[in-house]
Amino acid sequence: MFVRPAPLTAAALALVSALISLPTWGTAEDADLIRPDHLAAPDTPQAAAAVLAARRYATFWHTGDARYATAALSPDFADRTLPAGRAQGTQGPVDASKAFRAAVPDMRVEIEDMVVAADRVTVHLRFRGHFTGEFGRTHGQNQPIDFQAFDLYRIADGKIAENWHLEDNQTLLRQMGLQP
Repeated sequence: MFVRPAPLTAAALALVSALISLPTWGTAEDADLIRPDHLAAPDTPQAAAAVLAARRYATFWHTGDARYATAALSPDFADRTLPAGRAQGTQGPVDASKAFRAAVPDMRVEIEDMVVAADRVTVHLRFRGHFTGEFGRTHGQNQPIDFQAFDLYRIADGKIAENWHLEDNQTLLRQMGLQP
């Protein structure tokens, strides 16, 4: 007896379309990407690609693995809140991650909240670890590190083209013993 399958719903068709159009970099590695605790995003292929780019970038900060930054960031990436002394483009975050990991080798990053709207993604990140390495001329004494950051990304062609970010550096410096 032949049973005719039920037609796909609009939501199922959208999901299939999103999965087909997702970037194909490192499919196995993508299973290891950190996931947001809370995600608000429309059910569209563009939103799925934006979420993937944001997860890859957060995983870069979580692991220090520059392949994730390369996969997440556009070749024309621009940091719109570029700190003094940091290189513009994709090399800037890679260098910043290396420097921060020299101070906090066990750094972990969590995505507490992610919201996608059109070509923008807002991300609330939490950084945790222990200051056991070197920061400038200061050597850590195993101080716990726990601070937040907020990013706003503009996504183009499934990658982060621009980033505006704000880190709670005052809390970080106080935890490192560098500020009262």
